[in-house]
Amino acid sequence: MDQIEIHWVWWLIAAVALGVVEVLTLDLVLLMFAMGALAAIGANLLDASITVQVLVFVATSLVMLLGLRPYLLRNLRRRTPLVETNAAGLVGRLALTLSEVTSRGGSVKLAGEQWTARTGRSDEILEADVEARVTAIDGATAVVTGLETPPIQHDDVGGADPARPDGTTPPHHPEDRS
Repeated sequence: MDQIEIHWVWWLIAAVALGVVEVLTLDLVLLMFAMGALAAIGANLLDASITVQVLVFVATSLVMLLGLRPYLLRNLRRRTPLVETNAAGLVGRLALTLSEVTSRGGSVKLAGEQWTARTGRSDEILEADVEARVTAIDGATAVVTGLETPPIQHDDVGGADPARPDGTTPPHHPEDRS
């Protein structure tokens, strides 16, 4: 068996290897190169020279990358909803403040875990034991805002607690403290 007759084996090995790695990455780039290798096998079966086989591989891969891949990605993303995971999946969830949360710091219970937290606005203060909504994750810090909390002004009028001007006590959630 001379060298020209076995080029199809190398193209087949390349196509299978690219296909296997594509399954691991799911990026649809290596799949396009695998299709180019399959086209090169077709050129080899038509007794084309190695130069023609390489040109068929390159041309087919480029056409697939520029023509077919964008179409496949568009349809794949349209049919498969994006599921937020890790920190991005926490944005929008409710958290329970474990301590006072200001723009400088505090702590919340979020998804069963204790997180450092801060408010997004410097004029917002959230007391302990109130619910807050996570608006962003900044590194290992949850950025939160009160659910219906208007900005609290620190007035020393009447000696009342400036964080609770209405005199109410924060709700107690014992099941959220465990």
